[in-house]
Amino acid sequence: MPNRSSRGIYLRLMARSLAMRRSEGAWISSFWALGLFCLLLLAWQAAVLVLAIPEIILPSPTAIADYLIRRNELFLRHTWPTLIQTVLGFGLAVLGGILLAIVVSLTEIGRRGIMPLLVIAQIVPKIAVAPLLMLWFGLGDLSRVLIAFLIAFFPIVINTVSGLGSISQEIVLLGRAFARSRWEFFWKIQLPHALPYIFDGMKVSITLAIIGVIVAEFVSSQRGLGYLIIFANGRLDTVMMMTSITVLSAVGLALYGVIALAARVVVYWGAPKEA
Repeated sequence: MPNRSSRGIYLRLMARSLAMRRSEGAWISSFWALGLFCLLLLAWQAAVLVLAIPEIILPSPTAIADYLIRRNELFLRHTWPTLIQTVLGFGLAVLGGILLAIVVSLTEIGRRGIMPLLVIAQIVPKIAVAPLLMLWFGLGDLSRVLIAFLIAFFPIVINTVSGLGSISQEIVLLGRAFARSRWEFFWKIQLPHALPYIFDGMKVSITLAIIGVIVAEFVSSQRGLGYLIIFANGRLDTVMMMTSITVLSAVGLALYGVIALAARVVVYWGAPKEA
């Protein structure tokens, strides 16, 4: 029989081997995605040149890149408001969603009373509520942050509730037998078990928060990437519009990547689901 020290060494070697395999798989997936993206850009560029598509209909990737380089100060100035409002709305959604999910999971009134009301509230289109929020809170940044919060809030609640309630009955019985209190069981077993679910909800919510801010900027704003898209649409400036969408996509991808990286660091015991 191997002793405890040898078993510990064996388990550490297994964990290191699995981590290396996950890392290799992530790099391979990244290369596949990057290669496919480059092929799509080449096909787009070739189609515009071969078919002689007018720039007002579909600008080429090189035209978009050239416009972004020439007007980089304009896009930088309008990216910051969109980024800040998105992060604020997302942060409020994460904080409020996790707290409410804890109440829903741990209390009877939460399960029977609050959760059905949340589902009913989610049915209401948040975009339809945007004019009301602007009427109540004005046309400034606050209303746009609240719209982002409302749109990004529900996935956090649902995923956190699912994570807190997904522990097997055997672990629940064993944990409650050894835990000194209900809160110790929650902090040391239930909440860590729910972290992968919470980060999955955050990945969905950050994309929804960006959508909320952009829609709010469509309605009432004099700055931001959403404002630039509407401004370019009014001038029939397709290059500016496509460049704004490109910058917006890059911002969304960067925010998603930050959350995915945080998930890898925090949930170190779980295998990542994407590159």
